[in-house]
Amino acid sequence: MDKIQMKTPLVEMDGDEMTRVIWKMIKDELLLPFIDLKTEYYDLGLPYRDETNDQVTIDSANATKRLGVAVKCATITPNAARVKEYNLKEMWKSPNGTIRAIMDGTVFRAPILVKGIEPHIPHWTKPITIARHAYGDIYKATEMKIDGPGRAELVFTDENGYEVRELIHEFKGPGIIQGMHNTDGSIRSFAYSCFNFAVDTKQDLWFAAKDTISKKYDHRFKDIFAEIYEEEFKTRFEELGITYNYTLIDDVVARVIRSDGGFIWACKNYDGDVMSDMLATAFGSLGMMTSVLVSPDGKYEYEAAHGTVQRHYYNYREGKPTSTNSVATIYAWTGALRKRGELDGITELVDFAGKLEKAVIDTIESGVMTGDLASISKLESAHKVSTEEFIAAIRANLEKLM
Repeated sequence: MDKIQMKTPLVEMDGDEMTRVIWKMIKDELLLPFIDLKTEYYDLGLPYRDETNDQVTIDSANATKRLGVAVKCATITPNAARVKEYNLKEMWKSPNGTIRAIMDGTVFRAPILVKGIEPHIPHWTKPITIARHAYGDIYKATEMKIDGPGRAELVFTDENGYEVRELIHEFKGPGIIQGMHNTDGSIRSFAYSCFNFAVDTKQDLWFAAKDTISKKYDHRFKDIFAEIYEEEFKTRFEELGITYNYTLIDDVVARVIRSDGGFIWACKNYDGDVMSDMLATAFGSLGMMTSVLVSPDGKYEYEAAHGTVQRHYYNYREGKPTSTNSVATIYAWTGALRKRGELDGITELVDFAGKLEKAVIDTIESGVMTGDLASISKLESAHKVSTEEFIAAIRANLEKLM
């Protein structure tokens, strides 16, 4: 069988620990035998990030802006223990955060549905995609502990020195205050990413905030979304038969629970942080979640939604057997290959991505799965296999489909 040819390379961002091991297995067993794989390779493993003073992360993000599609392995965000373990020069920032900032992107996460891994809410028959704004709010907040009575004010000084003041609170005793911000530019990028992703995937878009209470901060999000929708996306949504709705956050939570899924739920930063974990748990497992970072100008970076599986890596390094779920990492590759195929007009590449995903689903639904899934599966035939055996079973099913 002739290998599928590619035109434009993918940006390939290698990673850390057990996911780095799985990364090579996926390429060797599931990709290279079938595709003349073209990638521009960046090693985002922690040792090389340290060696390059994290320049490799910046370079990989800029390459994504240039080539348009990237696939990323899970990476370590070091804490104090990791600094000591890897003898690092410093506590490097999250690669995801660096890439997200350079691409000005929004993270979209959705569950992978498979028979036998049942959602805790039975009528969720279609995936719910969380779109999380990834800038500002409490994650960029300034906080202060108040020790006693006094006045707290919000002060803005413009470039000419003119001040505007708003009273926060007259303290009668100890307390706390927090100042947070966002920018119109970041909110607009968030909105464009959400609307473009909805058009791209042909799904309804829901956006929720709390403008009835936050009459300036949250209301600004609502107004920017409404403005962009009315001026640039309303006709396209109507042509595709999809809808955009703004709803209060407490109302949309109730609607989500009652729904059957099949839509994009756009959230401000903290809401998205909490709700994406809630959805992942409710649908079954973080190992069964897709994740893609989308820039407002249509650049895509696909990755697994989980970490580097540290405990399994230590076992693997000691020669002990592992049963690590590779599904989310495989879907990062299929997402990137599909998008590359769509952009370059290579239908064979798009078809291959679909066949590889079907091979994954067929494997799990036949009862062959890793330990995390076997422990929650409702299938009578479910049984745990090793990391290598799971990928080998997917390979066998893929060969049948090819």
